[in-house]
Amino acid sequence: MSNPLELEDRPRVLVVDDEKFIRDILADFLGLEGYFVRTASDGVSALDVLHASRFDVVISDLKMPRMGGIELLEAIPRISPNTLTIIMTGFGTVETAIEAMKRGAYDYVLKPFKMDEVIHIVRRGIDKQRLAAENLRLKEAVSLYSVSEAISASLSLEEILETIGQLAVQEMKADVVTIWLEDRKGGFVERHSRMGNRLQFGGQLHIDVIVQHLMNDQNIVAHGTSSERYFASTPDSPIVSLLVVPLKVTRRLLGWIALVSTNHTVRFDEGHRKLFSIIGARAAAAIENAKLYEELQGTFQQTIHGLAKAIDKMDRYTSGHSDRVALYATFLANKLGLSEDVVAVVNQSALMHDIGKIGCVLNLNKPGTLTQEEYEVFKKHPQYGKDILEPIKFLHPLIPGVQLHHERWDGKGYPLGLRGTEIPLIARIIAVADAYDAMTSNRAYRRALPQDVAIGEIERCAGTQFDPEAALAFIEGIDEFMANRKKLRG
Repeated sequence: MSNPLELEDRPRVLVVDDEKFIRDILADFLGLEGYFVRTASDGVSALDVLHASRFDVVISDLKMPRMGGIELLEAIPRISPNTLTIIMTGFGTVETAIEAMKRGAYDYVLKPFKMDEVIHIVRRGIDKQRLAAENLRLKEAVSLYSVSEAISASLSLEEILETIGQLAVQEMKADVVTIWLEDRKGGFVERHSRMGNRLQFGGQLHIDVIVQHLMNDQNIVAHGTSSERYFASTPDSPIVSLLVVPLKVTRRLLGWIALVSTNHTVRFDEGHRKLFSIIGARAAAAIENAKLYEELQGTFQQTIHGLAKAIDKMDRYTSGHSDRVALYATFLANKLGLSEDVVAVVNQSALMHDIGKIGCVLNLNKPGTLTQEEYEVFKKHPQYGKDILEPIKFLHPLIPGVQLHHERWDGKGYPLGLRGTEIPLIARIIAVADAYDAMTSNRAYRRALPQDVAIGEIERCAGTQFDPEAALAFIEGIDEFMANRKKLRG
């Protein structure tokens, strides 16, 4: 008994002729040659068949009732652009057959024909299609490889998933793409989905069946009704092709990528599976790295917040100061249009900006201002902060903001006396945020200043103490920022 999948993989030929004898004899001989053959009695019937199924070659008579060969030839590319058309004609209409070739027909056959001649033309057409498909596959491979490089370089899980989905739709012509990843409970959940030409799909994958196949290293490339076993619920549209590629790292199944085609012109095969398996292997490694990076980032954030709280506890009057400075600095960095990565460094630097106070042996809670001697000790805290962070390599990006947030635009700051744009932008941003919070918070030696007074002071010191552009952006946006923050707090 023939395997349905093997029958699906045979070259497919549609014979169109109004004479039943011609249809039957071509179907019999081509079937014996190993082709899958369907027949239609005219052009209209042929279009119905082409709408429902994919065919590699159409052999069509030139003159038929309802719709002839020329009309059919012109309609086929709109339905099935990769299908080749061979025109059959009598001796008296050779010129018309040649005209048909000018309009896109692959070749023509003169009636009465010899079966060897027909089989030779069909075989040549199929070979041409295979060569074109291989060339296309090579172009796809080059494109896929370049995208796989981008996937490997990314440490953002969402960016990786979005790139894979986009690739599957654009390069593989998938109508539906879903990416499934393991969850914390040991199961699998859909983490990303993307639609190509379809607005909805409705089918739900059968997780247990797919996991069983992928764990046993069984490939999933299925067509038509053979794909239904992989779905727990029936999709809204008939499936033409299903391709599932595992995401594995050292034999551990992280998840899978599922591609669905509901268009009979797009049919996934073993070549597609091999190509996308390369993407799957790279994506799995990238996803694992991205997850580890997320965990490290979480630990990093917890460490920074823990240290910031420890610093703030040294002075009851500055409790929450580091968090507020980070909040204002982040707002200002966004206002200045900095990238997401730089904004993150600004936030982390602001949280850690006073870590050097750990090295200052001072009574920061005493009433009144510091003596000159105490102030000179206090001025060393930015340098102490640099010294504390320097041995910790992953904290190096925070050093400019920690060490230089007390520098002034006019060069009269400390510890290095830098001026203007010699001062890193991160430090200039933190300088504004730090000063604003210091003015609007209670201190041992004075009560908090009103917001409008603090803003006026920042405006007065723009171009001397503060970067004028950063100061102006802060002044322009702080009222709206504070109002939005108040709304969020309820």
